[in-house]
Amino acid sequence: MKMILSHVEQAAANIQDIVINTPLDYSERLSQKYNAEIYLKREDLQRCRSFKVRGAYNKIMTLNVQERNKGIVCASAGNHAQGVAYSCSNLNIHGVIFMPLATPLQKINRVKHFGGKYIEVITVGDTYDDAYSKAIDYCTKNGSTFIHPFNDYDVICGQATVAKEIYQQLGNKLNIVLTPIGGGGLASGVSAYLKLKNSSTEIIGVEPNGAPGMSESFKQNSLVALKNIDTFVDGAAVKNVGDLTFNICQKNMQQIVLVPEGKVCTTMIELYQNDGIIVEPAGALAISALDNVKSEIKHKVVTCIISGGNNDILRYPEIMERSLVYKGLKHYLIIEFNQKPGQLKKFVNEALGPNDDIVRFEYMKKTNKESGAALIGIEISKKEDFEPLLQRLTDIGINYRVLSNKEMLYNYII
Repeated sequence: MKMILSHVEQAAANIQDIVINTPLDYSERLSQKYNAEIYLKREDLQRCRSFKVRGAYNKIMTLNVQERNKGIVCASAGNHAQGVAYSCSNLNIHGVIFMPLATPLQKINRVKHFGGKYIEVITVGDTYDDAYSKAIDYCTKNGSTFIHPFNDYDVICGQATVAKEIYQQLGNKLNIVLTPIGGGGLASGVSAYLKLKNSSTEIIGVEPNGAPGMSESFKQNSLVALKNIDTFVDGAAVKNVGDLTFNICQKNMQQIVLVPEGKVCTTMIELYQNDGIIVEPAGALAISALDNVKSEIKHKVVTCIISGGNNDILRYPEIMERSLVYKGLKHYLIIEFNQKPGQLKKFVNEALGPNDDIVRFEYMKKTNKESGAALIGIEISKKEDFEPLLQRLTDIGINYRVLSNKEMLYNYII
């Protein structure tokens, strides 16, 4: 389906009283680092702290009186639910929001806060797919309208207003836009709009390594359903991108970059420490990809879309952990100690370097065995210090095994 610019203009008119025209901030730090002119589209400052309200509100505004009276329904564990709830409250429409049972209470409370008396939250099933199935059943039974989080033309046109605002400020001098991809609503809206305005603008999509749905679909030239995904970047952790969003992105997007989850965590920390910007994992995707395309963006005018800022403070210990592991500064090992006095002292004095630190140690002595294994977490000051540490372990005759991120124990620790 080809996007029509007049539909985006109408979407902008539909949402103008409810949506913030978010800042497009010049980033001096990133511009100097990458020798480019880099801007950040700050959808983390949007209503509900996410772009999602744009598409949800526009879709609901297109419904007729009869459809509104029958109520609306959505399935979401995050930003889309908040956007729908906010829209219901402002338009005085009853909404039912289905959320997985595992949804954190903080997110459920935010949805209830935005929706107030106009929404009902139903928690059901273990996954989004379970909640989605129940939501569709509810719509069939009650004649309600389902508000899809991404695979809907009116939702896509609402998300395209992000691109409209970027273009209004930068115009044809804009060379490259990096946009995160989850189900593809934002990416398809942004890419289609900007290509219609200026065909020379390059659109780069960004997905997390653990949920490459659009990337795999591009490779196969057809929709690919992922069997397993890493849900850490929850705002982009989608097993199935939409057929509509796929078709639009395929026509308008030049490439898709995959970013490790640990890199996303590092970017989140850098944004907070250097710029005072709090983002959710999906919100950091576009900036995280700059290293991947640094040669392409040199001397170019670039915009990175920060899609949202709904990050739970309780996640920061895991974010710090993943960042250190990604940078090669934190490692976990299983080390076998002979059960005799002085073994730990030998490890500390002869294996550890002067700047190495033990940050985790789990060991239980087994008196009926000659040796026992310990789980040890080690933090080092430089990535290059790890191989010499392993060599010293070998030299002094200590058996060890470095835990891989594919092991169940490793995932438990992180």
